[in-house]
Amino acid sequence: MSWIKNLVRISQTTSSSVGNVFRNPESYTLSSRFCTALQKQPDTETVQAKDVVNGLESQRYDGLAPTKEGEKPRVLVLGSGWAGCRLMKGIDTSIYDVVCVSPRNHMVFTPLLASTCVGTLEFRSVAEPISRIQPAISREPGSYYFLANCSKLDADNHEVHCETVTEGSSTLKPWKFKIAYDKLVLACGAEASTFGINGVLENAIFLREVHHAQEIRRKLLLNLMLSEVPGISEDEKKRLLHCVVVGGGPTGVEFSGELSDFIMKDVRQRYSHVKDDIRVTLIEARDILSSFDDRLRHYAIKQLNKSGVKLVRGIVKEVKPQKLILDDGTEVPYGLLVWSTGVGPSSFVRSLDFPKDPGGRIGIDEWMRVPSVQDVFAIGDCSGYLESTGKSTLPALAQVAEREGKYLANLFNVMGKAGGGRANSAKEMELGEPFVYKHLGSMATIGRYKALVDLRESKEGKGISMAGFVSWFIWRSAYLTRVVSWRNRFYVAINWLTTFVFGRDISRI
Repeated sequence: MSWIKNLVRISQTTSSSVGNVFRNPESYTLSSRFCTALQKQPDTETVQAKDVVNGLESQRYDGLAPTKEGEKPRVLVLGSGWAGCRLMKGIDTSIYDVVCVSPRNHMVFTPLLASTCVGTLEFRSVAEPISRIQPAISREPGSYYFLANCSKLDADNHEVHCETVTEGSSTLKPWKFKIAYDKLVLACGAEASTFGINGVLENAIFLREVHHAQEIRRKLLLNLMLSEVPGISEDEKKRLLHCVVVGGGPTGVEFSGELSDFIMKDVRQRYSHVKDDIRVTLIEARDILSSFDDRLRHYAIKQLNKSGVKLVRGIVKEVKPQKLILDDGTEVPYGLLVWSTGVGPSSFVRSLDFPKDPGGRIGIDEWMRVPSVQDVFAIGDCSGYLESTGKSTLPALAQVAEREGKYLANLFNVMGKAGGGRANSAKEMELGEPFVYKHLGSMATIGRYKALVDLRESKEGKGISMAGFVSWFIWRSAYLTRVVSWRNRFYVAINWLTTFVFGRDISRI
């Protein structure tokens, strides 16, 4: 009978330790691969407080320790946007281990994001998982992706402090951990600019992430359905069916064009009771599409007016739950408000004690380095040239971020092959040619199978600029080839074909 008593004792001990996992999840690591990597490093810093449960001890590891001789140097990338993902795609994983920290596990193909708001494309068609962009993150023992935010940067010790992202206070308490790096790349992007206007954050929807597009689509379809409810007043119906877009840049114009197409082709067929009440207003303080050729801008204005988009020149003074107020006192009721007025430095970037460019972004030199610290680089929308370089800050465009990521990946590969991959090993290394940006042009769709294509290097430069159906075909072809993976190219092509044959999906899911 003694063996039965031993079996019961073992069962009780195991049950207690399993229960401790759910009562105290912080005492366990983020992933089994993470745990394995840490256990291979006996000198890893650990939190020495140990939980003793029925004689069993459990340790909580504090993070990834500095790399040792014989191990690959570690490149830590903060962010999963255009710049960070292009860097991870191009880096040589036979030289480096890659660790990515980001609150999202995918890259968003932003040029097509507006199309998902009205059902032209499905959301998954514009999202590319990080593990597909750089397979080593899910395969190599020293490479990881962590769903987390960076809370603190300790450049002197080559270490960042992170905190996992959870879905709210009702879920698990966030873990805090540290990651040591040999090379750190800040590619954390920017956030939407509100210019300090009251009510924008509380009432407007931005268009930068997939969840923003999902929110816009749900709100739009909800307003369409509520407007048909018996007994609703005429004024309330008009408010619900008034879609207001603030910002006349490419994103705002493209969304207005997609919305007008949706109204003319789908709403008029499936919501015939309210088809004459739905309206779109585009508000811009200056000229729409100011970076495009004047001829193209006038063409865009003409086509948007034909599509029923009302253009209003004005400055938003305040945003209230059901209306916004312009600087001249005009009140504009709305049912859906989309805010697309450009981007600025994020709160994390502002908190960093680094030199900044004139716009408040992280200051860099011609090789993407942050000059005040060792082994820290910055690319994408979060960075800009220091005034001492004599260069003007590049625009916050996807093509700029992507080419900066490609340049830095090639630079890291050269440094790694020359023995400069480890921390503090490239101080005296010659880095070669600095980064040079050449603008490839701009494109924007304006609805009704029309688009603008401006291939000039600058607004004052010479080059090809065109508008119309041929431009629309070029726009679609170019972006289809730029979608990251063949899987998503197939998704996008099938979505376009399905929408053309059967119309847009108006299910509110």
